[in-house]
Amino acid sequence: MATPAVKVYGWAISPFVSRALLALEEAGVDYQLLPMSRQAGDHHRPEHLARNPFGKVPVLEDGDLTLFGTGSLEQAAMVDVWLEVEAHQLSPLAIAIVVECIFTPFLGRERNQTVVDENVEKLKKVLKVYEARLSQSRYLAGDFLSLADLSHFTIMHCFMATEYAALVEALPHARAWWKELAARPAAKKVAEFMPVGTAGAPKKPE
Repeated sequence: MATPAVKVYGWAISPFVSRALLALEEAGVDYQLLPMSRQAGDHHRPEHLARNPFGKVPVLEDGDLTLFGTGSLEQAAMVDVWLEVEAHQLSPLAIAIVVECIFTPFLGRERNQTVVDENVEKLKKVLKVYEARLSQSRYLAGDFLSLADLSHFTIMHCFMATEYAALVEALPHARAWWKELAARPAAKKVAEFMPVGTAGAPKKPE
């Protein structure tokens, strides 16, 4: 079997990496994910710095062409708006909840329920904004799937593995949007790189 032309370096739990993988999947591009370990400092090793001098992920290699960074993909104003909303309004709250609900065993500490409760209350308000938007259009930037939607996949995939998934399930338009996004073949494929939840949550190192 021929080796895929496009190589992707990084860790899929990164929203920047999973966003690139989703775009490649949606485009039907044959690629190979070459997993790296952030904890092991793989992104600071000389071989990776030769690909990206800033030590960031993802890095895409297509033959002799090497690409890094994903900021150039944003083209439409509405896409930009929802990328900003995701980055500054939804993700910080959802990440705080996910860390406490899923990753605390890996971090070697107990869940801080106060942090969870505070962020849940804030997230409820943000999700109401999403529900209002998605009651007007099928996707966040309009009636077309865009990077604005795909950029949500990583954190939503993790968040929906917590008991607070009910916050989204209670909102009909947000629920339908997420279920459609998660059911896409590209999302299912990328999700295979990102096991979370009771069975797949990272385990505390021995």
